[in-house]
Amino acid sequence: MTPPSSGVPEVVTSSTSLQAALDAYDVARLPRKESPHTTDARRRDVAVLLPRLRRFAGEELLVADLTVRALRAAFAEFAADHARSSIARCWSTWNGFCSFLVAEDALPGNPMGGVQRPRPDRTGPKPLRGERTPELLLSSVALDRPGARDPWPERDLAVVATLLVSGIRSAELLGLRVGDLAGADGDQRLRVLGKGNAERSVPVEAALAEVLQTYLASRRARFARPAVLPLDAAMFVDTRGTALTRNQLQYLVRTAYRAAGIHDRVARGASVHALRHTFATEVVAAGGSAVEIMRLLGHQSLTTSQQYIDVAAQELRSAAAGNRTYAALRGVSAGSAVSAQG
Repeated sequence: MTPPSSGVPEVVTSSTSLQAALDAYDVARLPRKESPHTTDARRRDVAVLLPRLRRFAGEELLVADLTVRALRAAFAEFAADHARSSIARCWSTWNGFCSFLVAEDALPGNPMGGVQRPRPDRTGPKPLRGERTPELLLSSVALDRPGARDPWPERDLAVVATLLVSGIRSAELLGLRVGDLAGADGDQRLRVLGKGNAERSVPVEAALAEVLQTYLASRRARFARPAVLPLDAAMFVDTRGTALTRNQLQYLVRTAYRAAGIHDRVARGASVHALRHTFATEVVAAGGSAVEIMRLLGHQSLTTSQQYIDVAAQELRSAAAGNRTYAALRGVSAGSAVSAQG
């Protein structure tokens, strides 16, 4: 067993400095094997609340300073200029930390029970709206736009197509390596590392495999790379050859929406995730079940996957309601009602 790092107390008590307790919490979570993204998000949630706690509990924070009153005041200030989702995530982070302190007998009880948190938004899937929207997007992104700065249509098409026909999350796409595309022709798959480091295999049909191979060939030519890229190299890179970042991916997708003229068909707040939702609703429309959606998307709960079934049913109902015969039927019904009254 690796001993705690320097500065991490072997025993956390109420008189332990808050920073030392946070370091001990980091050590305690190591067996969870969290992804770097999860760890960074948790540490950001901790860091954003510390200055507010210091204003209400003092500069030299100890574990004992984590009272209901101090945490309630810090969260009230934090809530003034943050979204509900950010507040809920931060609350969850601090609740986990305080639960750890209770388990260590450093706190008599979890003070987060006295801190209000927003109710979760009941939001369903947000696929791209409109008829033939995915087709319009793919056709547009494949074009070489003369006005674009350092255009790379092969890369852009590969990114958008992978998101649209595999349903993987943005973080999963950014984590892909060249070696994650494997298998014989006709049976290729993407090895995807999802939430909680859960690994799954996503089928890759011939059309996507061809798009990816065309992109990789253009990448080798662009950067004068050897004929075979290292298997551990990032699958998707920017125009300088370095791994694509989250912000770059968001910009790429937003730009693709605007170039295709479909930016008004993207639900607010969806952006990259709209492509994942579109994939799922298309699978449902083709007859996919909730269990198949769960396995393809890497969901932990069948309830989450069932939402896509419900959304697809609502879209079918809307499509049926648009039938022109319904308008004629409404006219006939109105005329019948007038005759009956007469």
